[in-house]
Amino acid sequence: MSKVDVLILGASGYGGGELLRWLSIHPAVKSLRGTARSHAGKPFHAQHPHLQGLVEGTFEAAPDWTPLADSAFPVVFSALPHGELARLWPEFQTEWTRLGLADKVTVIDLSADFRLDPAWVYGLVDWKPGRMKGARRIANPGCFATALQLALLPLAPWKPAFVAVTAATGSSGSGAAPSDTTHHPTRATDFRAYKILSHQHEAEVLRTLAAESWEVPLSFVPQSAPMVRGIFATLQFPLPAGIEGGALRALYEDFYKDRFFVRIVEGSPRVAATTGSAFADIAVAARHGHGAVMVALDNLGKGMAAQAVQNLNLALGLPEWTGLKVAGGYPG
Repeated sequence: MSKVDVLILGASGYGGGELLRWLSIHPAVKSLRGTARSHAGKPFHAQHPHLQGLVEGTFEAAPDWTPLADSAFPVVFSALPHGELARLWPEFQTEWTRLGLADKVTVIDLSADFRLDPAWVYGLVDWKPGRMKGARRIANPGCFATALQLALLPLAPWKPAFVAVTAATGSSGSGAAPSDTTHHPTRATDFRAYKILSHQHEAEVLRTLAAESWEVPLSFVPQSAPMVRGIFATLQFPLPAGIEGGALRALYEDFYKDRFFVRIVEGSPRVAATTGSAFADIAVAARHGHGAVMVALDNLGKGMAAQAVQNLNLALGLPEWTGLKVAGGYPG
């Protein structure tokens, strides 16, 4: 197994902490570093207390590219805020070219900066995973976008005329800095919708479905739930004539039969069964010509950092579960 040297940009946030957790136990990772300008010189566990005694290292003020230039397999994960990597990209490209790093470094971006850029591979690992092998520029999907696409893609051959989506997310999806919508006292006993019919992840979803020749009117209402981690999405749509629950379930079982981290479950998926893991759980129901698909996943796991590690595995030609065979922290 080839050993890689990893630098995480923006390692102090929730996504950065999850990357440190997963990559610290990854058998292909030889060295692991992280940057965080405002926490420079502090140990990783100063921001991520659960990693104390498990992940050694200190935050660096700025990226030092020299160790990666000397590496046989350099990897950069970017967990910077939206817009930051795109702003810094020309500067990074110039420095990488000077060091002979530009053509050999693998970059996996967790932000929205390059998700619609055709020069980057869109990193939805359970959609045509062969696209990832050897990829050098990978744009990790959004958390809502991951849940919605996992639910929608098996339906593409049927092309329902309309799909209504409601999806609730935990507060960690908004990042580590508190705001009016994520501060615990304003959220712990509340439940609200936001960005109604206008969420930014919808563009990713529609582009993927268009690649499957399905241009669906999608009605998406995201919701803010009183939990820290997790996404629970429910999709409803008209079924083709004569289709009932057994056929709908068989459609999903066949589509995901070779996808280790997508589980088809009975009844309802449960967020707590996926928390802290790379799994997405899907359940289906059908009655009187109407279908429903439900998806549960960890927005910081399958919806973010764990999927990014899956992307690394596939880019390197490793089994997708390498370093990721961990159960969720049920009961949450």
